[in-house]
Amino acid sequence: MAHVMTPPARPAPEAPPPRKRVWRDILIGWSFILPNFLGFALFTLVPMVAAFALAFLDWDSYSTPEWVGLKNFQRMLSDENFHVALRNTLFYAAGHIPLTLVAALGLALVLNRKLRGMAFFRTAAFFPYVTSLVAVAIVWNMLFNPTAGPINQVLEALGLDDPPRWVASTDWAMPAVIVTSVWRDMGYYMVLYLAGLQTIPKEYYEAATVDGANAWQRFWSITVPSLRPTTFFVVVMLTIQSFKVLDLIVVMTEGGPGRSTKVLAQLVYEQGIREGRFGYSSAIALVLFLIVLTATLIQFRLNERRNG
Repeated sequence: MAHVMTPPARPAPEAPPPRKRVWRDILIGWSFILPNFLGFALFTLVPMVAAFALAFLDWDSYSTPEWVGLKNFQRMLSDENFHVALRNTLFYAAGHIPLTLVAALGLALVLNRKLRGMAFFRTAAFFPYVTSLVAVAIVWNMLFNPTAGPINQVLEALGLDDPPRWVASTDWAMPAVIVTSVWRDMGYYMVLYLAGLQTIPKEYYEAATVDGANAWQRFWSITVPSLRPTTFFVVVMLTIQSFKVLDLIVVMTEGGPGRSTKVLAQLVYEQGIREGRFGYSSAIALVLFLIVLTATLIQFRLNERRNG
């Protein structure tokens, strides 16, 4: 007589945790989240909401706020200072984003090698990012000095009779700020690219070498596609950083000479803190936010299409 195997008994379903235990877990979770959330709400979220509301008001911090609707935005359309600041901001972003991207990637490719002393050079490349911004601005202003600066002395030694006046020139002040900003920021984004490069399997390069691909072909066929997620993140961060630039420009040029380096973030500060026009200042800040949001959403959309 054949022996009939009986299937093993199914384990009894676990009983749901007691209600007290559920509430205890919830309270423990909130105890970790709440301190950081309170700081975010108090110093970031509430000021952002207040700034959006102020964009439709006329308020100087002394009188009662008055609802003016879209008048602040209408004033913006006829404000020459806003147009100049917008052009300068776009010009800065158009120079800072691609130059920092290329410099950071190139630096990462050079330093992505297992050689003795490479850690020192990586640290040296990252060091400008953590250096005091005031110190960076002062040093570069000395380098860009039109009469005694080392940069112009080198250019004159190379045969250039009339070198640029850099921060003293309305035409060259913004390029000087861009160069300084690229030098300061490239170390941070180099670290991101280094992390991305070290995740690429070496077998890809070995197989490409066996197939006869040279270094340039390996770079475009393996390195660039593999670094696409890192590049997307770097571009988004650089875009946000470029449009809200303020500190370096204030320390280096204070928006001058004239209005050649005045940017939107500086205009927000001047109209709000100096002039007391908090409604108009908030309207400019809202437009700046919408510009950055639009640029970021476009980048996300293009990235989705590329990956799709």
